Amino acid sequence: MLEIKQKLRDEIAARRDDLIALTQDLVRMPTLNPPGHGYLEICEYLQVRLQKSGFETELVRAHDTPGDSEKYPRWNVVGRRDGAHSGECVHFNSHTDVVEVGQGWTFDPFGAELKDGKIYGRGTCDMKGGLAASIIAVEAFIAIVPDYAGAIEISGTADEETGGFGGVAYLAEQGYFTPEKVQHVIIPEPLNKDRICLGHRGVWWAEIETKGHIAHGSMPFLGDCAVRHMGAVVHEMEESLYPTLANRTTTMPVVPEGAKQSTMNLNSFHGGLAEPEEGFTGFPAAIVPDSCRMIIDRRYLIEETPEQVAQEVVDLLEKVKSERPKFDYVLNEMWQVAPTMTEKSAPVVTSVAGAIEEVLGKKPEYVVSPGTYDQKHIDRIGRMKNCIAYGPGILDLAHQPDEYVGVEDMIESAQVMALTLFDLLVNND
Repeated sequence: MLEIKQKLRDEIAARRDDLIALTQDLVRMPTLNPPGHGYLEICEYLQVRLQKSGFETELVRAHDTPGDSEKYPRWNVVGRRDGAHSGECVHFNSHTDVVEVGQGWTFDPFGAELKDGKIYGRGTCDMKGGLAASIIAVEAFIAIVPDYAGAIEISGTADEETGGFGGVAYLAEQGYFTPEKVQHVIIPEPLNKDRICLGHRGVWWAEIETKGHIAHGSMPFLGDCAVRHMGAVVHEMEESLYPTLANRTTTMPVVPEGAKQSTMNLNSFHGGLAEPEEGFTGFPAAIVPDSCRMIIDRRYLIEETPEQVAQEVVDLLEKVKSERPKFDYVLNEMWQVAPTMTEKSAPVVTSVAGAIEEVLGKKPEYVVSPGTYDQKHIDRIGRMKNCIAYGPGILDLAHQPDEYVGVEDMIESAQVMALTLFDLLVNND
């Protein structure tokens, strides 16, 4: 047994160049979301790769999900390889989309440059490095242990960065994640190679619109400025809601430390005239804005309820309304997902923990993610509780300029994944 495990680790180390090349190929596909560029291209690339290792694959379009269109179709790829005889199924799920590039880069965001043992680019850390590591882990495992029991699945899915509704949520609704079909799920999100992520905080997104009355900008007294009304909402949030949230903490092992409290981000504001078309060189019209919209991103704790979260915002808006003449608003809930946390005693957790100890020589740290990821849909829709996030990369680098993933981190994470497969599909034969 020890000899096979060492062979697995050696096989992955020998595939270093392949791991680097695979990661670079994935990063050089600019699968930006929004709007959802290049989903079919990356899924077809993964399909060819998986088929070479004996996987049966499917390309699945998530028709009529948020964002799906003929211009930006939501494509997913799912591969399955059955072993020599019956057993349980281990599924590795990675999202293929990346967020916008943003400012401040000193590397080409889609160049995937290798420098000093790190690959730089948008999506290297979150989470194409994890996707590549899982593929290398599985390929090495198949090469060394071809007669394993059960099945291995790998999926590349869309839209995790915008809620996952065109990816894992859709697949779960179609029956791809059920306790009868899949018994263990590992999502290679970048939570650090010595950490096991058990789950995530809850999320509640909503749009607030304040109403006004349009008028000429030279005579604002004849109108009613919706932007000023929104300013009053933000002021009340600063005065009452933010201090309340800062004093609310959790027993969940959330990282980083600041995320152990309830948080709220003001995601965007839209008030008055629409942004002009690119290339327009004129001046704005003189109007009093009659509408202002703000999107809020509220992250809540396992000790809170979604009803409580929503009611706090309603109460705040009603307080502003009682104190401010002509104030009127509309509150639209966009989506919400409850917190989730897998038990430390779950089989996938104990297997990954043992593999981390073997590869890294230390016990893992158990954490909870500050933001949601696709575990929410596997739990909520698929009824699959035996699910964790484990993968290479540093969480704080996600969505940052000069994002990178370390090659050694990917190799060691892949070794952990391969030993986990050995424990779940060979030791439990």
